[in-house]
Amino acid sequence: MSVRLLPEGLTPPARTLLWGRGLRAFADGLVSPLLPVYLSTLGFSALEVGVLVTATLLGSAALTLAVGMAAHRLGRHELLVAAALLMIATGIGFLLETDYWPLLAIAFLGTLNPSSGDVSVFLPLEQALMADSVADRHRTSVFAAYGLVGSLVAALGSLAAGFPDLLRELISVSLASALQGMFAVYTLVGLATFLLYRRLPSPHPRLRPQHQQPLGPSKGIVLTLAGLFSIDAFGGGFFVQSLLALWLFDRFGLSASAVGAIFFATGVLAAFSFPAAAWLSKRIGLVNTMVFTHLPSNLCLILMPFAPSLWVALALLLVRSALSQMDVPTRTSYVMAVVTPGERAAAASVTSVPRSLASAVSPSIAGYLLTLSGFGWPLVIGGALKGIYDLLLLVMFRHVRPPEEQPAE
Repeated sequence: MSVRLLPEGLTPPARTLLWGRGLRAFADGLVSPLLPVYLSTLGFSALEVGVLVTATLLGSAALTLAVGMAAHRLGRHELLVAAALLMIATGIGFLLETDYWPLLAIAFLGTLNPSSGDVSVFLPLEQALMADSVADRHRTSVFAAYGLVGSLVAALGSLAAGFPDLLRELISVSLASALQGMFAVYTLVGLATFLLYRRLPSPHPRLRPQHQQPLGPSKGIVLTLAGLFSIDAFGGGFFVQSLLALWLFDRFGLSASAVGAIFFATGVLAAFSFPAAAWLSKRIGLVNTMVFTHLPSNLCLILMPFAPSLWVALALLLVRSALSQMDVPTRTSYVMAVVTPGERAAAASVTSVPRSLASAVSPSIAGYLLTLSGFGWPLVIGGALKGIYDLLLLVMFRHVRPPEEQPAE
């Protein structure tokens, strides 16, 4: 099997979007494993951490939906720049504030991402611009590169999560102060993203904002997919990376540096599954690739709490990581393929919002379950829900094929 890391058909705007995705991924990879440690250091309980994660995902969902619905009028480039400014403001807010209720408000209104995936206001804008800038035959491969860059650089960010421990060994500083430094990095990444997206070229006249409905002929299929994705997202919310880190801390007594190293390994494995997914989808189709790689990964997740040792649990986690993200580029490409070009931003928003909105409820439940037991019930429940989503997707959409999979006449 020959797998290209950077695909053919990668245009200059697509390269700029890949750079932006990489910058944000580093910040997300750094923050997600350290966020629960930082909040616990400030004296907040597991339940309060779960509620703050829920607020983060709820706010992201609301903002993502609003941006997706307005992108056809306000312009995708302008909204991307505004999102970068909001990222800067989020970093400054967490850098300066330590009280719970102000942090909760900043989490809701800002761009913080506690998940290992990309659940943010940037997502529908970048996806729509990416799909518009490349040829249809290269679309899945380009989205695979988008996921590859995000996952690899997020893994590097997770590896950098050990920096606060190193900082404390070098200079005399409190744990809370050392952890606060990650928000300074987050702010600087937001600034770099702002400067990068200002350089994006103006869109082709046919892609400029028009006075039209955000969703038209594809509304039915988009809403159906959104409903299915909400099941997957609700299940995924039980083990967002911040809560998975909390479970590893409590169950096995690992340090922040150790968990960061684990997430680096899982991120690297997930990254190389993206180009493999593009290769596989050309042979068995987008929907089959989504389902038949996702089901075994969910089984690994369900088995993790039953692992008799740390090493067995880590083995299951690594296998899951090698498979769990193969549905991401294929899902994105599928959504972009089954809607018209003018509907892409809205479709990306409506189908990605469940990845924040539905998953926003479950972290609070997971946090509560973790206060009752260290067994890992959130992993069992989340894996089971995601398995149900896989089966429903296969039954409902196995015959709905994008244009490039249609048999030649």
